[in-house]
Amino acid sequence: MKIREIRASVHSSTITIPLLERKVHGYGREEQKEFVFCEVKTDDGLSGMAITGHFLARSVVVALKSYVLPAVRDMDVRDMEAIHQRIWSKLNPRAMTGVISSALSCLDIALWDIQGKAAGRSVAGLLGNARTSIPAYVTFGFPQYDREQLAEAAKLQVSRGFSAMKLIVGVDKKGWREDANRVRTVREAVGCDVDLMIDANYLFNPVEAKLLCRAIEDCNITWFEEPLHQNDARALADLRAHTKIPIAAGQMEGHRWRLRELVERQAVDILQPNCCFCGGYTEARKAGHLAQIYNLPIANGGGWPLFNMHTLAGLMNGWIVEWHLGMVQVGQMLFLDPPEPVDGILTIPDAPGLGLTLNRDALRESEVAE
Repeated sequence: MKIREIRASVHSSTITIPLLERKVHGYGREEQKEFVFCEVKTDDGLSGMAITGHFLARSVVVALKSYVLPAVRDMDVRDMEAIHQRIWSKLNPRAMTGVISSALSCLDIALWDIQGKAAGRSVAGLLGNARTSIPAYVTFGFPQYDREQLAEAAKLQVSRGFSAMKLIVGVDKKGWREDANRVRTVREAVGCDVDLMIDANYLFNPVEAKLLCRAIEDCNITWFEEPLHQNDARALADLRAHTKIPIAAGQMEGHRWRLRELVERQAVDILQPNCCFCGGYTEARKAGHLAQIYNLPIANGGGWPLFNMHTLAGLMNGWIVEWHLGMVQVGQMLFLDPPEPVDGILTIPDAPGLGLTLNRDALRESEVAE
């Protein structure tokens, strides 16, 4: 099973946000307009697929075609450590992140998909098969909602069986005080038996984050995700020491050394490796094992649940997967009959590899011209 071909392309989509009349171009926030789809083919006709997000999407495609493929062509798809070593030595000896991490994530996920198909096992099975189903939390709290709509949207997701949900903070023009009001609105709408997470996407400075934490500590928040600029591990550790709210981070970190810093600085309660950004399943597994050593759970942020579900089901400290409504609709567009949570529980497909069947018509229709 030798690597022979890498195909990569940029795609876009349009999603519907519950309770809002107009459709949204992209799959979430304003900048989330595009994503990268990648397919790897072998000399014996097997293929695997992968996705990464919107960050410099066109550059990721160039990296995969012009740099990654020449570096790994004719390598055996099962030699994951050798493949990663080749990428690190030839293309990333200084441990940079960003485009190279996203490209490596695509390659790695696709190779695990191929290995699963060849072995007749799911990727979760190859990773360790700790469980066959995992809980899911729904990311529903889009900034487009006003407070009244936010409450109704939260109730809607509870009616659909979710008992854990997340809303976005840090983007309202009225600042952290309005975020506090929105959090209270949701808590009052869903009651005390629903897990409630918040996500600032790196947007607060340490003072603003502390003020928000102080204002909502009585709301029983399950975690505060990536609250601070640059995921500053020192400042995250300080925030964690000053709030009762658990801190989660790591979804956009491009390799294990940045994730290690979060752990060793005691900056997080929940580590969040995302296979679509950190270097694929190979790197996510290493992050998961790092977290195990420190008795930390892993629970992804950054979306793309149809891929990250395998990490969380495969590893013994996997917890809960993000069912991001925007990225879920991308998955529903691209794949035929993808799995969906039932009463908040997502069952891992027992089909080999990723367990996903590509809709090639949808792939063609969603492609963005170069």
